[in-house]
Amino acid sequence: MMMLDSKHHEWFCFMVFFSFLIVASSVNGVDVPQPLRFDIGGLRKGFPKGFVFGVATSAYQVEGMASKDGRGPSIWDEFIKKPGIVENNGTGEVSVDQYHRYKEDVDLMARLNFDAYRFSISWSRIFPNGTGKVNWKGVAYYNRLIDYLIEKGITPYANLYHYDLPLALELRYNGLLSHNVVKDFADYADFCFKTFGDRVKNWMTFNEPRVIAALGYDNGLHAPGRCSKEYGNCTVGNSGTEPYIVAHNLILSHAAAVQRYRQNYQEKQKGRIGILLDLVWYEPLTRSKADNYAAQRARDFHIGWFIHPIVYGEYPKTMQNIVGKRLPKFTIEEVKIVKGSIDFVGINQYTSFYMYDPHQSKPKVPGYQSDWNVGFAYAKNGVPIGPRAYSSWLYNVPSGMYKCLMYIKEHYGNPTVLLSENGMDDPGNVTFAKGLHDTTRIGYYKGYLSQLKKAVDDGANVVGYHAWSLLDNFEWRLGYTSRFGIVYVNFKSLKRTPKLSAYWFKKLLAKVYV
Repeated sequence: MMMLDSKHHEWFCFMVFFSFLIVASSVNGVDVPQPLRFDIGGLRKGFPKGFVFGVATSAYQVEGMASKDGRGPSIWDEFIKKPGIVENNGTGEVSVDQYHRYKEDVDLMARLNFDAYRFSISWSRIFPNGTGKVNWKGVAYYNRLIDYLIEKGITPYANLYHYDLPLALELRYNGLLSHNVVKDFADYADFCFKTFGDRVKNWMTFNEPRVIAALGYDNGLHAPGRCSKEYGNCTVGNSGTEPYIVAHNLILSHAAAVQRYRQNYQEKQKGRIGILLDLVWYEPLTRSKADNYAAQRARDFHIGWFIHPIVYGEYPKTMQNIVGKRLPKFTIEEVKIVKGSIDFVGINQYTSFYMYDPHQSKPKVPGYQSDWNVGFAYAKNGVPIGPRAYSSWLYNVPSGMYKCLMYIKEHYGNPTVLLSENGMDDPGNVTFAKGLHDTTRIGYYKGYLSQLKKAVDDGANVVGYHAWSLLDNFEWRLGYTSRFGIVYVNFKSLKRTPKLSAYWFKKLLAKVYV
C-alpha cells in the first residue's frame, strides 16, 4: 500500500469522500433528508442562524498526564487499579495526550469547520486535594487551551465535572455521599469562574449526574463502585438509598455553583450556565396502558430525577410515591436556589429502548434501577429497535432524538437546549482502513441530525449540537476497545487521522458556498 504524508492523505480522503457522495443516495438505508442534502454548507443552511456546531470530549478521557504536573488522583484513578475493571486493564495515564497535543487537536477542529469545543476541567488538576492548595501548572494548561481555542476561532464550552471527583474528598468524607461536597464544589467552580470566565462564556456544572449516581452507587459499574451486593460486585454500599443521596447532593452542588456564578460573575462576564443530562428515549413496547406507564416511569426516574427539581422545585411525583422516605427532600431554602438554576440544559442523546411492564412484585432489597419496575427490550416482534453499534447499549434510532427534544419542550417549559453529546462507536480493534471509512457513522449522524432539525422546526429551543467525540479515546470501562471519534487515533503512536465522518462534517459545515 502506498504511504501518504498528511497533506496527500487529506486530499485522498477528500476524493474518497466526494466519490462516496456521488455514488450514495443513502447510508444504511436512510434516505438523505432535504435539510441535510450533500451540498457545501448544506447543514448550516438547514439550521437557524447562529446555531452552534461543535465537538466534545472529557478531561480523563483525552488529557493523559493523570499523575503528572501536579494533578491529584480522582476516584477513577483509584477505581481502575482493580484488575479487570477496564478492558485490557487500560488507564487514563496517557490516554491520547491532549495535554501536550491540544494545539494539534484545536487545529483539527478549525480545519473541520467546527464552531465550539466542549471540554471538561479536571477538578483534581486544579485542586489536587479537592480544596486548599492550587496546582498552578494545571491552571496554566487550561489557560493555554482556552487561549488557543479563541485564537483559532473556536468557542470554549467548559464543563466542571465529568465523573472525576478528587480522590481526596472520597477519602475525607465519602465524597458525593456527604453534604460537604456542596460547598467544596461551589468553591472549585467559583475559582474557575474567576480564573477562566473572562474568556469562557458557556459553563456546565455536571455531565450526566444520573450516570454518576446510578452507575457509581446502584450497580457499582463506575467509580467509586458502591452498591448492595444483590445488584453488583461491590463490597460496600446501599443501592436503595445511596443513589438518591448522591443525586440530591449533585443537584445542590449544581445549584450552589450557579448561585455563585449569578451573584458574582454573570453580570460582568456575560456568560451562561447549565447542566448536562443524559436522555435515552423510552418507547412503550406495546400500546397497553401498563407499558405506557412503564415508559413514563422510566422517563421520570431517568431525566425527571434531575430536570424536574431544577424546573419545578421537587422530584417527580412518580419517584416520590415509589421511593417514599428513601428519597431526600429539599428544604424551602434549597428549593429557592435549585428551582430555575439553569440558563440552558444540555442533553446527551444516543439511543432508544422499548419499555414494558414486567408485572413483578417488589424486590426484597430496594435499589434505584429496581424502583423503576420496568422491563427493557431491544426488539419488537423479532425486529431490533435499530442497528447496534459496538457498545451493547447503543442502537441507532434517530426518531428517539426528535421524541426526546419534544418531550423536554412539552414537559419542561421549552428551555434553551444544547444537544451536548451524540455519536456511536466502532470496535477498538477495527483496522486502520475500515476505521477511516466510517460510513455507518455518517449514516448515524445524518439520521440524528435530521431528527434534530425536525424538532427545531417544530419549536424545540435547541441552539447547538456537539458530536461525541472529536477523538477516539479512553472509553471508561471499555478502555481502548471502543472508538467514538470522528478522528482516528493510533493508540500507540497517538497519531491523529480524520475519518470519513470528519470530512463529512467539514463539507457540510462550510460557512460559504464555493
